[in-house]
Amino acid sequence: MKAMSQLNHLEAIKQFSQKRQEPEWMLELRLKAYDQIDQLELPVIERAHYERWPLMEVSEGTFEDDETFSGVILPDDSEQRVVQFGKNTIEEILPQTLIDQGVIFTDLFTAIKEHGDLVKEVYMQLAVKYDEDKLTAFHTAFMNSGLFLYVPKNVVVNEPFEAVFVQNSQFQELFAKHILVYADENSEFTYVERFETIGEEKAAASIIAEVITKPGAKVKYSAVDQLGENTVSYFNRRGHLLQDSRLDWAIGVMNGGNVIADFDTDLIGTGSHSEIKVVAISMGHQVQAIDTRVTNFARHSVGHILQHGVIKDRATLTFNGIGHILKGAKGADAQQESRVLMLSDNARGDANPILLIDENDVTAGHAASVGRVDPEEMYYLMSRGIPKAEAERLVIRGFLGSVIAAIPLKNIRDELVNTIERKLV
Repeated sequence: MKAMSQLNHLEAIKQFSQKRQEPEWMLELRLKAYDQIDQLELPVIERAHYERWPLMEVSEGTFEDDETFSGVILPDDSEQRVVQFGKNTIEEILPQTLIDQGVIFTDLFTAIKEHGDLVKEVYMQLAVKYDEDKLTAFHTAFMNSGLFLYVPKNVVVNEPFEAVFVQNSQFQELFAKHILVYADENSEFTYVERFETIGEEKAAASIIAEVITKPGAKVKYSAVDQLGENTVSYFNRRGHLLQDSRLDWAIGVMNGGNVIADFDTDLIGTGSHSEIKVVAISMGHQVQAIDTRVTNFARHSVGHILQHGVIKDRATLTFNGIGHILKGAKGADAQQESRVLMLSDNARGDANPILLIDENDVTAGHAASVGRVDPEEMYYLMSRGIPKAEAERLVIRGFLGSVIAAIPLKNIRDELVNTIERKLV
């Protein structure tokens, strides 16, 4: 990966912003973020030492166009979808009935041009702030592609929105993707995304997703992450929930390369509710560290975390589950479960539960374990004539099944199952 000279960073950011016809506020945000990068610290991911990972290398293609779209497999069973190859949107489908209701589902730069006030209202304002840490500032400055989904007040969409994001590692660009999902009052919908990589070159990915749910909104957000073995990745997915809104996450972390991930939900409004389900597989010499946090700011808010992971070979997988009930959040509920299944003596797994309780009259609990496949389950299956290898796969499928079942699209569920099978064979 050929890095861009630091002396050219500012000029490249300005030229890219002008080329994309960004408004002045967007360029100003980029420049403020760029000025903060060196002053801010890296985010703390417990038991993860990623300081030397090349997460902030700006390769020469970062702001250049790539017109090669070969090898992209388009989904064929979604009525509303967006497909992006690198920085380019190569397919965008939204039924006229939804357009007439005010639904917006398009690339981020088009949304900024055509719906600037709406984007400005929430972009890096509520869920994720540009100056939180070094990685959020870097992402804000060098973001080069993204998606915007807005569902207006009282609109219920029954068919899932689907997004496919393809990284072309051969083009040598920073894959800096920003997903912004905005659910207005009492809206209801499902969003599914998939990340994948074409090519085997070394690459970096910086991905931030912000989900804003206004009072009464209900969102189901599913993701299958399958970036390549030679891609080092930073994922930051964050929910900002207002009164009586709900956000359910189902995330499959199936990347081939090293990953740090920060999956957070802030329960701001009274009665807000979030369920977070995460599955991950680490193999080879891969290192993955996943922080999943729910912060209960409000009364009667509910946040549940379920994380299951499988590790083999010499890989490392760390789950940090953090439940934080702040002062004033009476009646709040924070529960978490993190379990890691080890298939190798050389693998390393950590499941770290953390509860921070600053209020009385609340419900909180946690469970964590790191261990082997249950011998009793294996014995039962093998006593029924199932070969050992097949029995082990069935146990693992059941172990990961809660997240698989939560993904709404059959083709995505099947793809996740196939990916798990492929990694475990």
